[in-house]
Amino acid sequence: MAVDPACREGIPSMAPKTTTTEAEAAAPEPVELTPAARHEMASKLVDRFAMWSGVAGLVPIPVIDVAAVAGLQLQLLRRLSQIYNVPFSENSGKAVIAALAGTAIPATSGIGAASLLKSVPILGTIASGFVMPALAAGATFAIGKAFIQHFESGGTLLDFNPPDYREFIKAQKEKWDSRSRAKVAAPEAPTTPGRAANS
Repeated sequence: MAVDPACREGIPSMAPKTTTTEAEAAAPEPVELTPAARHEMASKLVDRFAMWSGVAGLVPIPVIDVAAVAGLQLQLLRRLSQIYNVPFSENSGKAVIAALAGTAIPATSGIGAASLLKSVPILGTIASGFVMPALAAGATFAIGKAFIQHFESGGTLLDFNPPDYREFIKAQKEKWDSRSRAKVAAPEAPTTPGRAANS
C-alpha cells in the first residue's frame, strides 16, 4: 500500500539522525594534563573543598552539618577521580570515606561531638561554631591530600587501604592546622596615610 506523500509528513522517521549540533562540532578534544598540572589542579580543588567544609561546619543544626561535610567530601572524591581518570562509584566512595574517617582521622570523632554540642542552647552553639569548622576543614583537606597521593601512585577506590595512610593523614592535618594558625597570627600591618605618603 502506497502512502500519500502529503500524509507522510506527520509520520516520524525511523531512520537514525546523524546530524551533529554546532556545540558538539565546536567542542574541543579533551586535553591530556601533565602530572604537574594535574597535581596543581587537584591541590587547588582540595583547598577549595576544605574551605567549603569549614563553612558547612557552621550550619547551626546538629547532624545536618555533619551530613553537609560528608557530602562535600564525597563530591571532592568524585572530582579528584575525574582529574585522575579513576572510575568512581558513589557507593564505594561513601564506603572509602567512612572507612578513612573511622580509622585514620581521630578528629572525626570530634566532628560528631562538636555537631552534638550545637544542641546545647547558646553556649553549645557558640563553642561548636569555633570548633566544628576547623575540624571539618582539616579533615577534608587531609582526605583530599591522601587521595591525591593514592591516585598519583596508580591506585583506585577499590584498592584504597585507609590504615596505610594514617601517618600521612596525620601529617596533612597538622599541616592544615599550622597553615590556619599562621593566617590568624599574621594579620596585615596597618599603614597610616602619613607613612604611606612619605615612603
